[in-house]
Amino acid sequence: MLQICRQVSSAASSALQGPQMSGFSTARLKMVDGQVRTNDVTDRRILDAMLTVPREAFVPASRQALAYLDLDLDVSEGGAKRFLIKPQLIGKLLQAAEIGEGDNVLVVGCATGYLAALTAKLARQVTATESDPALAAKAKDAFAAIGVSNVTCKAAACAEGDPAAAPYDVIILNGATEVTPDGLFGQLREGGRLVGVSAESRPSRAMIVTRTHGEFGHRPLFDAAAPVLPGLERAAAFVF
Repeated sequence: MLQICRQVSSAASSALQGPQMSGFSTARLKMVDGQVRTNDVTDRRILDAMLTVPREAFVPASRQALAYLDLDLDVSEGGAKRFLIKPQLIGKLLQAAEIGEGDNVLVVGCATGYLAALTAKLARQVTATESDPALAAKAKDAFAAIGVSNVTCKAAACAEGDPAAAPYDVIILNGATEVTPDGLFGQLREGGRLVGVSAESRPSRAMIVTRTHGEFGHRPLFDAAAPVLPGLERAAAFVF
C-alpha cells in the first residue's frame, strides 16, 4: 500500500510539474532561436549551453515567467538591484571571448549565476564573484541544483575580482562598467581577454581588452547597453 501511495504521489507530482517544465523548455528554444541566433551568435557550443542551462533556475520564483524575455532581468530580492543581462548580449559576449575547453575564467558580478553556469559548459574552471553575499549564496544553490561542479562562487567586490585564482584566460563582466577596471586587467594571463560593456562614454559599447606583452589593447565590438555593476560606477561629480 505504501508503495502504491508513493507511485500515485510521484505521478501527481509529474502531472503538476510537466506542463511548467515543458513551457520552460519551449521558451528556452524560442529564446535561442529568436534572440540569440538572430544576433549572429553561431558558436554551436554556446547555443547548446543556452539550450541546456535552465535560466529559470537562477530567477526568483515570483519572476520565473519572465526568465526568457529579451530584457535585463532583476533578480534582487531587497537591497541593491542586480540583474541577469539580456540573453542575446550574453551570447555575443561569450562568442567574442572565444573560451577554450581548458580555460580558466572569471565572471564578475555574477548575480545569481546564470552567466557563470553557461561559461562552465565552455571552460575548464570558472570563478564567479558577486558583491551581494545573499545572491552569491543563491548562485551556489543554483549550481548545486543543476549539477554544475566546475564553478567556485565567492562574495567579493566587482572591482576586486579574485586574485587568488588568477591569472585568467578570460574575464567576463555580467554588466557594464563606467570606469577602467585596472584591477581586473592585472588578473589577465598573457594573451588573455576581458569582455563586457563599457559605459565610460556614450554610446556604451561591448568591448574586448586583450593583454599582449604586458600591454592592454582595447577594441570596440558593437553598441550595447547593460546595467552598471556595483563598484564600477563613475564617481559622482561634485556639485555646489
